[in-house]
Amino acid sequence: VQLQASGGGLVQPGGSLGLSCAPSGSIFAIYDMAWYRQASGKQRDLVARITRGGTTNLADSVRGRFTISRDNAENTVYLQMNSLKPEDTAVYYCNAVIQRLAILSPTHYWGQGTLVTVSS
Repeated sequence: VQLQASGGGLVQPGGSLGLSCAPSGSIFAIYDMAWYRQASGKQRDLVARITRGGTTNLADSVRGRFTISRDNAENTVYLQMNSLKPEDTAVYYCNAVIQRLAILSPTHYWGQGTLVTVSS
């Protein structure tokens, strides 16, 4: 199983961008899904998390500007980013807790990362 993230790119301050992420391959279940980001020279931090039931948790720095959502039928998680700031510039990573088979325990998987650059 691999998590495939898409979206990202260059956007001007104040602009908007959307990210999406979904697993490839067959799976039994997906539980929590999340987005993390890592700016150059800094640690990887949680941006937003969403449970299977739709409960969300957002970092203080993005609350009110970013929205996380998911489509359970498509096993896809989305991150809508509005009012982007230069300090949002980072590599964004998708994370999901996936149970590949019913007999296996759920495991964390990471996507490959997608770069978001906010600059004029």
